[in-house]
Amino acid sequence: MPVPHLSTALSGPILDLENRIINAMPAIEHWLRNKWREYTVPFYCSVDLRNSGFKLAPVDTNLFPGGFNNLNPEFLPLCVQAMMTAIEKICPDAHSLLLVPENHTRNTFYLQNIATLQNIMQLAGLNVRIGTLLPEITTATKINLPDGQSITLEPIIRKNNQLGVRNFEPCAVLLNNDLSTGIPEILQDLHQIVIPPLHAGWATRRKSNHFAAYDRVAQEFSDLIGIDSWLINPCFASCGEINFREKQGEDCVAGSVDRILSIIKEKYRQYGVKEDPFVIVKADSGTYGMGIMTVKEGSDIYKLNRKQRNKMAVVKEGLQVSNVLVQEGVYTFENINQAVAEPVIYMIDRHVVGGFYRVHTGRGVDENLNAPGMHFVPLAFETTCLQPNATQQNIIPNRFYAYGVVARLALLAAALELEQTDPDKKQLISA
Repeated sequence: MPVPHLSTALSGPILDLENRIINAMPAIEHWLRNKWREYTVPFYCSVDLRNSGFKLAPVDTNLFPGGFNNLNPEFLPLCVQAMMTAIEKICPDAHSLLLVPENHTRNTFYLQNIATLQNIMQLAGLNVRIGTLLPEITTATKINLPDGQSITLEPIIRKNNQLGVRNFEPCAVLLNNDLSTGIPEILQDLHQIVIPPLHAGWATRRKSNHFAAYDRVAQEFSDLIGIDSWLINPCFASCGEINFREKQGEDCVAGSVDRILSIIKEKYRQYGVKEDPFVIVKADSGTYGMGIMTVKEGSDIYKLNRKQRNKMAVVKEGLQVSNVLVQEGVYTFENINQAVAEPVIYMIDRHVVGGFYRVHTGRGVDENLNAPGMHFVPLAFETTCLQPNATQQNIIPNRFYAYGVVARLALLAAALELEQTDPDKKQLISA
């Protein structure tokens, strides 16, 4: 099975969309194999999905995933195997790698992610050390973590346009830093492999570019299995020259909200959906769920109070929001212990290696769950394994397979996106 068989996907009868995807597995896997030969797969990736029952779609794709510590420990062998594949593509003779994390030395959950990532790479046969961009760390500094792990941060040394740490010259540099504040000078013009590439960082990347690439992927995939691409694809628009505090660019945002709402309303009528449509407005770059709000009609944009405007005006590291993505809202009808949940799928190279549910007890089915107060529930393996003599009635369909397929469509879109925005390429691929 190309995607782990899991027990924690949405309960209840198999939905038509999931069924179509499950039944088309041979055609889907053949199609994806051809795509992986055609494009360079991102080194690693996580995808936030929303499952409304009638629609299953990605709403965010992170090329610097920061939650490996939230994966079920049972997934470790899958992670190690996929890591071996990913590394062999980049450095066939790889034996050492420098891991560069975010500057979140006070965020122990994030540091546990770094420790887990280092452990995965070490189990894959790599010598891994962690180089920090923090200027205040001038000597090797060990940090003990609440889960019993520890990491050692070391100051990065640049020599002959290569990065390393003391007595360590790695084959490649792996970034787990999304470069929101720009590309530090120390990372520029290196004669060394940097993964993901620098243009994958939020200093230059735009969510609108990603979803434009996803549009193309979703349409081709939908033609392959004979479905309406809307069922796996959120409509979107983008607006620039935005300043929420100064009320600049509001007309573009309000107009885009109303246009997308009219598309959703027509689709809801077509599919007999009784829910009220909604739209998500969020910063066109950045992460951590900052600069994001739920909107029910375009006129809501003009009614924002000062607190709401301030919240939308800045994202991580205090950066000003000047471009926004106006995206179709996708309900989530999944829940864990009566709390709203959404699946987050993790991939290394082209392999699905696990995931978890992001759960929030204080948020609704039409709200962003990536917010303070969230917690994570690891996806679990299905305990009932298929037996060779199992009858058709006893076979448990792999509900997680549909998640893995849609997540890999987003991964493929990221591959297209990075190729199209690669500054070293002389020609852009036409979208």
